[in-house]
Amino acid sequence: MRLTMPTGAVEGTQLTVMPFRDDAVVGTMAVPTLVQLVPSPRAEEDPRRLKAASGLVRRHAELRATVQRTLKSSQKGKNVGPYAEYIAAGLKGELGAAWSTPPITLWHAGPLAALSDELVPGSGLRTLTVAPGTMVVAIDGETQTAAWHDLYDDPEAYGLTYPELARVRLPFELYVDLAPADARQIFYDRNVQGVDVAKNLAMSMDQRDAGTRLAHLVADSVRVDVDGQRVPFARLVNVSKRQVSAGDREVVTLSALRALVVTTLYGRGGLQRSAEPVHEADLPGRNRPERVKEAVVPVLGQLIARYARHLTDRSALTAPAVLAGLGIAVHHTMPWSESASAFRLEDLIRLLDDIHWEREAKYWDGVAAKTGTSGRLNFSGGVKDSGGRVADAILYPATEAGRRIRGF
Repeated sequence: MRLTMPTGAVEGTQLTVMPFRDDAVVGTMAVPTLVQLVPSPRAEEDPRRLKAASGLVRRHAELRATVQRTLKSSQKGKNVGPYAEYIAAGLKGELGAAWSTPPITLWHAGPLAALSDELVPGSGLRTLTVAPGTMVVAIDGETQTAAWHDLYDDPEAYGLTYPELARVRLPFELYVDLAPADARQIFYDRNVQGVDVAKNLAMSMDQRDAGTRLAHLVADSVRVDVDGQRVPFARLVNVSKRQVSAGDREVVTLSALRALVVTTLYGRGGLQRSAEPVHEADLPGRNRPERVKEAVVPVLGQLIARYARHLTDRSALTAPAVLAGLGIAVHHTMPWSESASAFRLEDLIRLLDDIHWEREAKYWDGVAAKTGTSGRLNFSGGVKDSGGRVADAILYPATEAGRRIRGF
């Protein structure tokens, strides 16, 4: 008796996908499937492990090197550990619903083993089969891929279990049978064509950041007059732009308001922290968040209410550097400021009441702004560049800058 070989049977990993162009699909896969299809980038950069690896893994490493940066000696490699911790925190529910990982972009180097007809007519859903030994490379999202490998290699170290990881579904897009040059181009486009978000703007979106939360609380705590109506100051805070324009309803950005909060917390040290996270454990004087909130929000709310007209008129007070400098001055009224330089809020208000907030060169040129060749006053100097000079001008009226902003 001789056995006959099966016909038409295709072995491999099956994925349910939906095509979005004739050489690419989207779908989801389980974590074990990802770590099986895409070898660990760490392992492929370890000469000792690679030397003992199979020929298939070595060939995969060579192909990966044509379309990816190395993890070693780069910020990318340093991000793998924190990324794994972030994912683990999300999976354990520590971040609530406020966490996300982007789809991983994969390159299937060669034709598919099989692609089914539509599973449900008109749905576009199909099943594709990735044959064993097929080269699948992450051309975008490799840091995330490495983080998933770390989690799957030792889930207990992150407070997880294999069954928990097996239940996770990962979104992906898969490009099929592209030439290496095309895969490299996709890598370039994904990493260069997009515009990076400015760090201070990104920080103002982080709702786990203590500085951002306080900025929102300050904005919500006070109402101001706008065209005869009392509205929450939060309506005048732009949360999505680096700077407001003349046509915007808002008069100040959230990142600028956050700079006011952070310098209120840390004084001059807040200038360097304006684009860095503020963790609750790092709050000044080891104060609890509730105590910091009770100290910061009423004081800044009172100042916003007192100088609301200057804010709604888009005076110099709305410039990020001016708000940062104001925060440094406000810091001296906080309970955790150094006793030798501390003073009362009433003393600060006396210093502020004498200032000309109008956007005019005779007051702010050389302090928080520069006059261009056209004669126009430009407040584009950053928080770190000008915040300290503004603080000195506010705190020391007898200095040249202090006299200038007071019209002397």
